[in-house]
Amino acid sequence: MSASAFSLTVLVAADSFVVTQGEPVISGLHGASKHDFCQYCLSWLFTHPAETGAVPGVRSSMMENARQFGPFVETWTSEKLPWAQTGATHSFAQFPPPDAFGALTRGFAE
Repeated sequence: MSASAFSLTVLVAADSFVVTQGEPVISGLHGASKHDFCQYCLSWLFTHPAETGAVPGVRSSMMENARQFGPFVETWTSEKLPWAQTGATHSFAQFPPPDAFGALTRGFAE
């Protein structure tokens, strides 16, 4: 989890998310937030972040058409490398506060 300046994730509605194949294993984070990995290749598949409750963050590269998932929100910019630029519409030094997710979701839908 340290080989890139970027960690691209798509947040999906918890009731729309289902693992259709395989049995992920917990790795990386072990606590309120959890990272789930492929048991076979150990690729990072998705995250259950504590900050957004039960909304899983799916690795964008796991999507069939990953090109359509350009950055809308960037987080943890307090730790970003000075040359790393995403072009995201919204930027936060850490994670957005929980009360910001409604407006971010509406903005993304527009």
